[in-house]
Amino acid sequence: MTALVGRPAPWIELDAYRRDADGAVTLTAGDLRGRWTVLVFYPRDFTFVCPTELHAFAELERDFAEAGATIVAISTDSYWSHKAWFESHPALADASYPVAADTTQELTRAYGFLAGDGAALRATVVVDPDGVVRHATVSDQNVGRNPEETLRIVHALQTGELCPVGWRPGQPTLRIAA
Repeated sequence: MTALVGRPAPWIELDAYRRDADGAVTLTAGDLRGRWTVLVFYPRDFTFVCPTELHAFAELERDFAEAGATIVAISTDSYWSHKAWFESHPALADASYPVAADTTQELTRAYGFLAGDGAALRATVVVDPDGVVRHATVSDQNVGRNPEETLRIVHALQTGELCPVGWRPGQPTLRIAA
């Protein structure tokens, strides 16, 4: 995996499942420009850790929206797999963000998140409104990530200032003495 932070975010058109849509929706780079975007790569539909994370992101979806950030979940599974899973798993009932189907694995590979078995690694990317990657993390497949920490990172990046460890909105940022 190469360093992504500070580089333009790779993007290709992808079909996505969205609970409120009739059929697949197409997500383009243009759909994501002008807003902060949180890309949530996850290994597979119908697994065990993934629904806990995707549910936790859904619980914070309004908070991300208030911060001007859009959530997009991505796996290498198909639109039809996403639809079947999100419409049958009770923990995913409140998720209204799009779930992109990277069936060609092109986007997942471009980010360096493609596992040897063709699944996406468990990774989170924050992209700024200009389409530049500002944060990226990858976790072991067995360990779920913390959406609250991702939201904190979005808020911190939006300040454009130096934010110390544990910084929260409303707290002072660091000042460099002249």
